[in-house]
Amino acid sequence: MKRRSGQDPAVTAKWRPATRAVRGGTARSEWGETSEALFLTSGYAYDCAGDAAARFAGEQAGMTYSRLQNPTVEMLERRIALLEGAEAARCTASGMAAMTAALLCQLSHGDHLVAARALFGSCRWLTDSLLPRFGIATTIVDGREPDQWRAALRPETKAFFFETPANPTMDVVDVHTVCAIAREAGVVSVVDNAFATPALQRPMEMGADVVAYSATKMMDGQGRVLAGAVCGSAEFINDKLLPFVRNTGPTLSAFNAWVVLKGLETLDMRARRQSESAVAVGRFLEPRVARVLHPGLPSHPQHDLAMSQMDAAGPIFSFEVLGGRPQAHALLDALELIDISNNIGDSRSLMTHPASTTHSGLSEQVRAEMGVTEGLLRLNVGLEDPADLLDDLNGALAAAGL
Repeated sequence: MKRRSGQDPAVTAKWRPATRAVRGGTARSEWGETSEALFLTSGYAYDCAGDAAARFAGEQAGMTYSRLQNPTVEMLERRIALLEGAEAARCTASGMAAMTAALLCQLSHGDHLVAARALFGSCRWLTDSLLPRFGIATTIVDGREPDQWRAALRPETKAFFFETPANPTMDVVDVHTVCAIAREAGVVSVVDNAFATPALQRPMEMGADVVAYSATKMMDGQGRVLAGAVCGSAEFINDKLLPFVRNTGPTLSAFNAWVVLKGLETLDMRARRQSESAVAVGRFLEPRVARVLHPGLPSHPQHDLAMSQMDAAGPIFSFEVLGGRPQAHALLDALELIDISNNIGDSRSLMTHPASTTHSGLSEQVRAEMGVTEGLLRLNVGLEDPADLLDDLNGALAAAGL
């Protein structure tokens, strides 16, 4: 049936990524709407009591409750799975809900996790503070060094967890190699791909078992809503993740799902345009600051690796000033166009000081271990004219004595 072609594997398999981002997962109602319908309902009615019983028993297809299924959310899940090349996906209320669910749905007391040192601050809180409360041990490694992953393995190791490029130090993990180590050991690899999205990097093509997203970032792309997603095999999503999500309730609202569906339509175009602008901004900054951490620039120590596994380096990168927090804050305060904000993936250019914002909840020792210095600034390059961004940065750098 044509109106359901976005859910027909025989049809969607022929589509290229940009087409999947616009039409994948779409299921039209009897009204034949062109834009995805927004289903604002908490529950569903049944034709008879037997239908209700059959649905709850898993014997009949259909919706039961919007904590479990919603037509709008389901379209988003199908579209993200198509973009990622995954068998299935499950959406959550936020990116951190996705990261938490992806780990806790498979880890139990006595299990062991190996995680990269460079993670988003809240993800490090998960590994360092939350998991130990449940008797789950974590070994932190330098994600850039495959030998450290191998050396950290124990008989009770159940999962590897890393982000690439990492927030905010832009560490790049060799996805092929680390995921191969995990698979050889019978360990589940979980990759946070929020910075790149499947438009620029598809970890499952490189051997990852599970890929998690903050869809709040590039997938929405305009700073409007919170959302998260977890992609994996049908077995992982349905047998491990779904029971956890069903019973703990980190449910994505239908409205937020609809907004992210709209964002995905322009994801490929935005990601590539913002990546190009970020390279131009990074080149401008290189002679003016202590160092620029941008995987798309040859100066990045892992540039070749990044470009071998990414279609483009993305809109987000970091740079460091030698004057520490006072100089970093002075630069931020002198900005006129670029907003001071801890968000990323927005169509607007945003800058933040991670040590005093996104990673402020971590100890000074952990920040030092991660490479989050007092002079580090993270920049999200938006869709503005790059020349205007350079003018703004030039004035701010001068005001900060750079």
